[in-house]
Amino acid sequence: MTEPGPARAVIALENRLSLSAPATPEIMDLVHAMLEHLWISNPDISDRDRIRFEMSVIEILGNVVEHAYAADHVDVPGQDGRRFEIVIGVTDTQLMAHLGDNGLPTALDLSGVAMPDVLAESGRGLALATAALDDLSYERADGRNLWDLLCLRASE
Repeated sequence: MTEPGPARAVIALENRLSLSAPATPEIMDLVHAMLEHLWISNPDISDRDRIRFEMSVIEILGNVVEHAYAADHVDVPGQDGRRFEIVIGVTDTQLMAHLGDNGLPTALDLSGVAMPDVLAESGRGLALATAALDDLSYERADGRNLWDLLCLRASE
């Protein structure tokens, strides 16, 4: 577990996009639509930065949807309110995202994340995001998993 990263500042940006929704696979489409809106609203963001950022956001989100709720059971009272929130924003120098969910905690050391064996069928998401981003942090606070993603924009 790490401390909040510099991307947590996205929460305070005036020009940000946010979404709160049930944590289901369908949320992936909503987040893709958010990112598309971000790109249309900020045409000066390079393709390289768009690819790095979008891939990382989607990989982290995919892990949340797949793993944070893996042990939930539909018939267990109190476990029907799994939610996911995302805030994304842009400054002149940064792309930032803050993701939060009320899923199960994860024991995670981001400094030890590495690409799996070439033949592995899964396990690449965090390694790809770590390699693509300038900062990735995770913490568990107040019963929530919190992820902060930072991509420094390339100077053109």
